[in-house]
Amino acid sequence: MEFISTPKQYIDAVEDAAASVGKSVSFRGTVHRVRDMSDFAFVVVRVNRGLIQCMFSGEIDGMTKADIKDGMVVEVSGNVREEPRAEHGFEVVLTSVRILSRPAEQIPVPLGKKYLGMTLDAELPLRPITLRHPRKQAIFRIQAAIADGFAEYMISQGFTHIHTPKIVSAGAEGGANIFKLDYFGQQAYLAQSPQFYKQYTAGIFGRVFEIGNVYRAERHNTSRHLNEYIGLDFEMAYIDSMYDVMEMETGMLKYVIEYVQKHCKEELEMLGSKLPVIDKIPTVTFTEAKEIMLEKFGHKSKNRYDLNPDEEVMMCQWAEETYGSEFVFVTHFPSAKRPFYAMDDAENPKFALSFDLLFRGLEITTGGQRIHDYHEQVKKLEDRKMDVSLFESFLIMHKYGMPPHGGLGIGLERLTMQLLGQKNIREASMFPRDMTRLEP
Repeated sequence: MEFISTPKQYIDAVEDAAASVGKSVSFRGTVHRVRDMSDFAFVVVRVNRGLIQCMFSGEIDGMTKADIKDGMVVEVSGNVREEPRAEHGFEVVLTSVRILSRPAEQIPVPLGKKYLGMTLDAELPLRPITLRHPRKQAIFRIQAAIADGFAEYMISQGFTHIHTPKIVSAGAEGGANIFKLDYFGQQAYLAQSPQFYKQYTAGIFGRVFEIGNVYRAERHNTSRHLNEYIGLDFEMAYIDSMYDVMEMETGMLKYVIEYVQKHCKEELEMLGSKLPVIDKIPTVTFTEAKEIMLEKFGHKSKNRYDLNPDEEVMMCQWAEETYGSEFVFVTHFPSAKRPFYAMDDAENPKFALSFDLLFRGLEITTGGQRIHDYHEQVKKLEDRKMDVSLFESFLIMHKYGMPPHGGLGIGLERLTMQLLGQKNIREASMFPRDMTRLEP
């Protein structure tokens, strides 16, 4: 009889080899590129996190350097020696090579080059291969660190990690931008947002967060929109105002940026990305933003309810020039175009206690304070000519007592794109889903 125990401790191959100069190491990886130098060859092996330069000379295990091809999966052993010209400052002189897997065909993309040199449209269909390129890996290691840092900060602030349904009976935001499903003969939808469930559970746990998929059936084909993306969401109860939510986001972003800087130093250097510094984030109201754009840029906005993309750029330019901040909060948006669950400002009900966070010319967050009073929520539904009976399961939390609460949602891909200075959100999505893509 065999028994299964716990796995061996994970060993980072690059770190292990770097610490083993003058000694022998063994590791597994994939041949990233082979550079024939006449008398010998440099075999660069791609491991879980990085590249290791190996030197192949003579005959090893019945093979010559000509037998080693890009894309082979290998197990190698060798002696580590210092080599300042090599990546990481060392190389492995091979003494053993075992082939674990051979590619059936030649790799169709230049993984061995510093840059792929492909257009996005040419690259995306080949993502299972192009993501093997170190620069592509770097993007998503950074993205993973953003999500990890977000979760770590939320937990440190007393938030409970929740997981909400993605098949729902009604959209959290209504409208036509919702995917319909046939759910065993019933009409169902893909969740536009975890909003209702965040509010339910904020009334249970006090503070909750989620990292999950969000679906929008918007017919946008722009560089900033996806039809499926990852949302970083949180909701917190017992707040005094929406400013409590904004403060929490400021603290979280500061933590996340420090977390990424700590855990992804090599990836940031590879991509040449400069992370922002957060101290305090300036705040302006929607009305003030329109006045600033008119006075500073001579721009008279025609959008009475929101900020257009060019206006988001203007406000970020103003914030950086005025306060040295790459972020700016815009608050008190017109209530008419904010969700039905957004609380209106008691001093001026035409405006909602709702905000956007803009970063480097793009809105990355929408949040605010929610209605917690049952009668106030019912009245707002009625004022908007919405069928109250369709929201019975949502209103149950208000009916039986709900603390003042608020929260927000951040698009992970948008945040990644802006942090890394990318031009298209599809660069920050492993396998993007837009109006034309269902594969790979």
